[in-house]
Amino acid sequence: MQQVKVFLNEDEIPRQWYNINADLPLQNPLLEPPDKKIATPEFLGAIFAGNLLEQSVSTERWIDIPEEILELIYRWRPSPLKRAVYLEKALGTPAKIYYKDESVSPPGSHKPNTAVPQAWYSKQMGITKITTETGAGQWGSALAFACSLVGIECKVYMVRISFDQKPFRKIMMRTWGANCIASPSNETKAGRDILAKDPDTPGSLGIAISEAIEETLADKSGKTKYALGSVLPHVLLHQTIIGLEAKKQLEKINVKKVDVVIGCAGGGSNFAGLAFPYVYDKMNGADIKIIPVEPTACPTMTRGPFAYDYGDTSEIAPIAPMHTLGHTFVPPPIHAGGLRYHGMAPQVSQAIIEGLLDPLALHQSECYEAALMFAKTEGLIIAPETSHAVAAVIQEAKKAREEGKEKVILFNLSGHGLMDLAGYQNYLDGKLKDYSLSDEELKKYLESIKDMPIPIGA
Repeated sequence: MQQVKVFLNEDEIPRQWYNINADLPLQNPLLEPPDKKIATPEFLGAIFAGNLLEQSVSTERWIDIPEEILELIYRWRPSPLKRAVYLEKALGTPAKIYYKDESVSPPGSHKPNTAVPQAWYSKQMGITKITTETGAGQWGSALAFACSLVGIECKVYMVRISFDQKPFRKIMMRTWGANCIASPSNETKAGRDILAKDPDTPGSLGIAISEAIEETLADKSGKTKYALGSVLPHVLLHQTIIGLEAKKQLEKINVKKVDVVIGCAGGGSNFAGLAFPYVYDKMNGADIKIIPVEPTACPTMTRGPFAYDYGDTSEIAPIAPMHTLGHTFVPPPIHAGGLRYHGMAPQVSQAIIEGLLDPLALHQSECYEAALMFAKTEGLIIAPETSHAVAAVIQEAKKAREEGKEKVILFNLSGHGLMDLAGYQNYLDGKLKDYSLSDEELKKYLESIKDMPIPIGA
């Protein structure tokens, strides 16, 4: 019998995060709106908790995980590594497919890996309220859960299309004590301005970020801060516990080499969490193909230029160097709500510029087809976001079959799809559409960054 599950004991959990800044330093600083000067600590500190900003700019390769945070995340970590032997058999591939199952966390995704540290560090700074945005609801529910653990108020602006499509995510947030409202809303100037122009807008992560940051800046006491679920270096740092655990688990079963590493990528956090420890290996000579996967409807990495852009629609968030579709981008209403952000994490973008990653864009119909195959073989109903990773895994496994090579493929199962069954129903009923961003639309959205500074590497 082949080993299907590999576990670590609690005393084997990684006790440090891997900081890729030590090996792949960002060449372009964050800028401050509206003057586009280098962002000051005062500007950033008005939005984010100062101790988290220190992590974002650190160049130490290893950053200790506080014992108090470890005690909180023992609720679900270490997460299991599983071998997809049933999927392998169905594909008739010589490849060995392994995945980190991040669906086992209480909110059902990888997001608590950073939500808990962000809430804990915020508490240490005397912060009493955190605002945030959420797309599909995974981040919002994770932050609601984390804030409930440490005793901080949580306010979530949820992209309207997901707010309507995924009501149970709202209930999860409320269960953990958070206040969740549809974005754009009438509670902020940013929201009111958007609604005045387009009352029927489906919303976007850029709009929701504007609302959350506006509320943060309105609290002159400094007791409210904004927390982001992806994109920023400290977020990706916290997620590296995924890849570090995976390495230990593969060592346990004597897997010497990983050939392909895959993760879906919206803002970059779950992909980077698994991949960055392997990017380190690749930078040091390892022969590894590392694939971040995105939707064709939001082709940030595969078609967006590397440029400076705002993190939000209303141009109040920091300006970051990233692959972007333009901060005015409003994505089609695909069901992978977590993969609809207009920009990619600066660190992931930097790795693309350095030739360390091989980005891939896929249609959602191919991804749902892959998700059904995964459900019928491995048994798990996965999130629409994760289905992009699975579709890429199936492509690579078929290549291995055609080449007759016994490759090792590792991917991140970033969340379950039990709150996303409406998307499955639409696919099964033949109602799901594929979207590809047209050249005309891309050109229109990129008009919003035509006057931005040109980052090094662009």
